[in-house]
Amino acid sequence: MKTIRYILLLSSALTISAVPALAQSQGDWTFGLGVGSVDPKSDNGTVAGVEADIASDEAITFTLEYFIRDNIGIELLAATPFEHDISLPGVGEASTKHLPPTLSLNYHFQNASAWKPYVGLGINYTTFFEEETELGTLELDDSFGLAVQAGLDYQIDDARALRLNLRWFDIDTDAELDGADIGTAEIDPLFFGVSYVLRF
Repeated sequence: MKTIRYILLLSSALTISAVPALAQSQGDWTFGLGVGSVDPKSDNGTVAGVEADIASDEAITFTLEYFIRDNIGIELLAATPFEHDISLPGVGEASTKHLPPTLSLNYHFQNASAWKPYVGLGINYTTFFEEETELGTLELDDSFGLAVQAGLDYQIDDARALRLNLRWFDIDTDAELDGADIGTAEIDPLFFGVSYVLRF
């Protein structure tokens, strides 16, 4: 919950000096192409009787947003697969790939500058695949959870922008080794992204 509060405080700070200006218009679409880093929280829960440690990773990201009202858009986040190393001290090592498609409702604030902040709330679905370990057959369940974001666009012109983006995902996955339950990994990562956004 602290992370959610930090994101909301960031979005508030970005809009303190906001003044009325032209809106993102109903019916607009935007497409974003960039790179994102998924950074799991430091305490990843107990798996196989030990504290799990899940490493971060980077991947190419894509966003598609449709404005259902002026300043209000529905956005889909997609990415190429992220791959994470999993350390189980005294037990062994593992790895997994995942895809985190996320659907969000975003509000883009109006202001008179080239810097355009926005916030969003949505649902994340994370699917895990290609789990690997020398300990046996590892399986990680898919996850549904809350997604919160805050971002800042630098408007190059009416059709192009550079975007900085911070997201938090609620991702927990139950782990099985050779069919036996070995615990729940609590990933709950922060996502840091930079992208180029085109409006059409």
